Amino acid sequence: MQIAHDILLRSYRSMRTIRDFEERLHVEFATGEIPGFVHLYCGEEASAVGVCAHLSDTDTIASTHRGHGHCIAKGVGVEGMMAEIYGRKTGVCHGKGGSMHIADLSLGMLGANGIVGGGPPLICGAALSHKVLKDGGVAVAFYGDGASNEGTTLESLNLAMVWQLPAVFVCEDNGYGEATGASYACAGTQKARAAGFGMPYFDCDGTDFFAVHEAAGQAIAHARAGHGPVMLHVHLARWYGHFEGDAMTYRANGEVARERAERDCLQKFRSHVTETSLLDLSALDDIDTSVKDEIEAAVKAAKNAPLPEPADLQADVYVSY
Repeated sequence: MQIAHDILLRSYRSMRTIRDFEERLHVEFATGEIPGFVHLYCGEEASAVGVCAHLSDTDTIASTHRGHGHCIAKGVGVEGMMAEIYGRKTGVCHGKGGSMHIADLSLGMLGANGIVGGGPPLICGAALSHKVLKDGGVAVAFYGDGASNEGTTLESLNLAMVWQLPAVFVCEDNGYGEATGASYACAGTQKARAAGFGMPYFDCDGTDFFAVHEAAGQAIAHARAGHGPVMLHVHLARWYGHFEGDAMTYRANGEVARERAERDCLQKFRSHVTETSLLDLSALDDIDTSVKDEIEAAVKAAKNAPLPEPADLQADVYVSY
C-alpha cells in the first residue's frame, strides 16, 4: 500500500510524540507529583497510530486504562493531556479524569477506561449511532488480551454482528493480562473467537507500522462500507510494567531488553522509510527535536496550571439534551 508523504510524516510524529510523552511520564511519575495510577504505552505506538491514521474526527474510539497513546493518535493535544494527568484545571477533562479517564469527545475520543473490557460496549453504542445517522463513521474499540476474556467484550462482539454495526474491535495483545500470561489465560485463539461470531478477522505485527496500517485499512474499510464489524488482532509488547511501580517479576530476564533492541516500532519505521527513500533522515530528526520541545513545554505548563476548585466539583456532572 502506497502511503502519502504527509501521512508518513504525521504518523512518525504521532508515534514519536507517544514515545516521548510516555518516557517523560515515567520520569515525572517517580517524583510523586502525579496523582493516581499511570499505565504507559511505550512499545505499542504503531498500533494506535496505524489504526487512527484511517480515522477522522467523525469516527469514534474507546480506549483502555493504557490510553495515552490512543488519545495522541486520535489528535488530542499533549498540553491538555499532560495537564489532565497532573490533575490540573487546564486539562482536557478539567483535571477530573486523570490518566485512566482522559477523553476528548470533540475528537471522537470517548475516553480511557479503568474498567477492563469497558470500551467494547461503548463502541457498540457509538457504532449504532453512526449507522442510524448514516454519517459514514466507524467506531473502534481498543482492548487487551486480558479484556478479551471479559463478558462485556464477548457480548459486544455478538451484538455488533447481530446488528451489523460499523465497528472494529482491536485486540492489542501484549502477551500479559496485568501479570498473567495470555498463553495461560486465553483459551483457544482470538481468530477462533471471531469465527465463533462469524466475524471477519485480521492480524498483524504491532511493531511494524506499515503492517498495522495495511491491516487496519482493510478492517476499517470493511466496516465503513456497511459490511459489519471486524476483529483486528495486533501482536505487540509493552516496555514498562502493567502500571508504574510494577516490578515485572513475571517477565523473563532480558525479555524487555530484547523487545527494545529488536522490535522498536520507531526504529523499524525510520529504517524502512530512509532505506526506501520515502523520507529523509533530517526530516525525522527535525520531528524528534520539535516533539521533545513540545513535551517539555507541556510539562512546564501543567506544573504551573491551577488545580480545580471546590466549586468545580458540581460542574460537568450532568448533560442537558
